[in-house]
Amino acid sequence: MSEFTINGILLFGGLFLLIGVFMTTVSARFGVPSLVLFLIVGMVLGSDISGLIYFTDAEAAQLVGIFALVVILFEGGLQSKWRIIRPVMGTSLVLATLGVILTTAIVAIASFYVLDISWLEAFLLGSIVGSTDAAAVFSVLTGQNISSRLSATLEAESGTNDPMAMFLTIAFIQLIQIPDASFLNLIGAFFVQMGVGILVGVVLGWFASYTINKIRLDASGLYAVLAAGFAVFIYSVTAVLGGSGLLAVYLAALVIGTRDLTHSHSIISFHEGLAWLMQIIMFVILGLLVFPSELANWELIWKGLVLSFVLLFIARPIAVFVSMLFFDYSLKERLFVSWAGLRGAVPIVLATFPMLAGLENGFLFFNIVFFIVLTSALFQGSTIPYAARKLELVGPEMPQRIHTLELISMGSANAEMMEIAIAESSPFAGQQVQAIGLPDQTLISAIIRSGRLVMPAGPTKLKAGDVLYVLTEKKQVPNVRMVFGEEDFIN
Repeated sequence: MSEFTINGILLFGGLFLLIGVFMTTVSARFGVPSLVLFLIVGMVLGSDISGLIYFTDAEAAQLVGIFALVVILFEGGLQSKWRIIRPVMGTSLVLATLGVILTTAIVAIASFYVLDISWLEAFLLGSIVGSTDAAAVFSVLTGQNISSRLSATLEAESGTNDPMAMFLTIAFIQLIQIPDASFLNLIGAFFVQMGVGILVGVVLGWFASYTINKIRLDASGLYAVLAAGFAVFIYSVTAVLGGSGLLAVYLAALVIGTRDLTHSHSIISFHEGLAWLMQIIMFVILGLLVFPSELANWELIWKGLVLSFVLLFIARPIAVFVSMLFFDYSLKERLFVSWAGLRGAVPIVLATFPMLAGLENGFLFFNIVFFIVLTSALFQGSTIPYAARKLELVGPEMPQRIHTLELISMGSANAEMMEIAIAESSPFAGQQVQAIGLPDQTLISAIIRSGRLVMPAGPTKLKAGDVLYVLTEKKQVPNVRMVFGEEDFIN
């Protein structure tokens, strides 16, 4: 490889990252989901428009996509709070299984008549677009003031429904290629995949958190690298054992996120940045894989619009209302969950499977799925905050993490810095600092109030919205949590 080629690759790589980061500011200003902008960047840089990059390697795109999904699901699990996720996990699991099956079936019926394909091919296409996308849901809900219960439901659903969609996609490809394949054997394989994924995810998640807390590394940044290594390792081991690697990664991250970790803030910050990096790379590469000239086909456009309409306004609402039939959600909440079922990278990555399998309509499926994802992201993603406000589902403003004060976990000193938010409902709102019965060897080191530093003293009165930084011995962490209550903890 020549020096010019190497420098050219590095130049384009730097441009990808710079453009991707700047696009996030455009996304926030105009309310367009960032994934759409990243896809557009890839399409513009591709051979059909600018001709700068010619990329047709679906296998490489699939590899990058799966690796990115591992990182994104792991980061999403780390950020999720089990105490919030736990009450809605039942709802999310039903949405992730029955909801995906119902969506698949309804889209398949529409695809059979609209695209004039076989029933197996129709169910394959329905499977590909059957799941919501973790990257899209996490990115759109982040920073929004939507009810924590609904956010948790959507995040848990998007984190657990990818395995079902991937299983159905692979299963229908096998049925198309091997007509004599036993459907009962495929059902048995599904339970094996889910069971192995759950078992390995929980066990290795506990082992990873134990290792992170017990090992002593020279640099704090190595703890974040160690966690990332565990994420890839957990996915790979689960896949080798015949389980669902994506499910294992998300569950492992949930387990890790519930425990008090050494250097937890550096780990979370690292993975937050890494997840954004992988989103940029993944969506740009998927955009490169698309040829806009093939999308600019009126027959493809009207068929894609019909299938998008069926998915957004028929399949998703029916799947949600049926799946949530026996759960305590209001009509407005069900409507919002129906509208917030974003499609994103997962369907596009799954759409590469038929292409690599050499199916006759593989490229047709990819183009249709890409079109559906674009319409979903544009129409749904840009209107989710508006829908939440119109349905009166916006919750109380959540305290934002203050990055100007570095949180530390001093393993050698056996000390922990804890970040605690004083909520409106907190019994300490309006009370003096000296009124808090803190355990021994515990000190409120700083208070952040409306972005300003307040040095605490005994008579200092706490206010709702204050963020406290509490320094304590590690053995006192459970006692501090008991004093303030789990609901006050930002992490």
